[in-house]
Amino acid sequence: MNLSKPVSELFWRRLALTPAVGVFVLLSLLPVANLIAMSVHEIRWQDGHSVWTFIGASHYARLLDDGLLKKGFFNTFIFSILGVTIQIVLGFLLAWGVSRISSGRVMYRTIFILPILVPGILIGAIWKLMLNYDFGLVNGLIGLMGVQPIDWLGMASLALPSVILVDIWHWTPFCFLLLLAGFESLPQELHEAALVDGVNAWTELRYIYIPIMTPVIVVTFLFRFMTSLKVFDEIYLLTGGGPGSSSEVISYTIYRTFFTQDQMGYGSAMSVAVLFAIALMMALGFSMSRYKGQGV
Repeated sequence: MNLSKPVSELFWRRLALTPAVGVFVLLSLLPVANLIAMSVHEIRWQDGHSVWTFIGASHYARLLDDGLLKKGFFNTFIFSILGVTIQIVLGFLLAWGVSRISSGRVMYRTIFILPILVPGILIGAIWKLMLNYDFGLVNGLIGLMGVQPIDWLGMASLALPSVILVDIWHWTPFCFLLLLAGFESLPQELHEAALVDGVNAWTELRYIYIPIMTPVIVVTFLFRFMTSLKVFDEIYLLTGGGPGSSSEVISYTIYRTFFTQDQMGYGSAMSVAVLFAIALMMALGFSMSRYKGQGV
């Protein structure tokens, strides 16, 4: 009886999880399987119906020679590395500052998380007006200092940095929340011991908080980095990938291939390749994170 009871409990647990697993398969695995099937077919529309022609791995071979796709990968990587790094630094400093104050913490926390509560489409509209060449608020402010107006979204050298700036403003609160949770989980005795030893704030931050918060920083960076690879709305609303391909990112390239060029098979091959690359980076990132955590 002692053996049968655990087996029975395990059976009912698995049975209880079956509906959730079924929903996951329907909503996640089946669309991915359909995407893979589309990627090995040439799909065209005829008399209101889709006609699938099997072409094997031709779409995947074509990816290697696609200059726009390479540009999208490069811009996406720059966007993610630069933007997320700045978000982590700003979020860490804000979280550290808020964790050190005793009064007004709720007010500061509320103020800092406001940008992440604004819908993406509204953020795009607001910042497109603010960065407008003719009547934007940013050019108006620099004009007061005698600086000539700058075409933030129309210059190839400034389009992607401008979008990165908007993304930093939007997503720094997300990093702030995760890192603040890490700070608040630390024992208060660390700060009190530093005060007793006469350690200044910079030394305390450098030699106590940064080393002990490294696992939280790494996980926050990886999580935000993976989500930043999917950036679309800010590019679509602010620059449309332009001027030229200066702000082209991989999500917008896939969107253009699917809905503008009507190449569903080739767009599916792009999506599968990006999905595989992100899954590989995620596996490597979390493996490194676990290794560092064990080392700490």
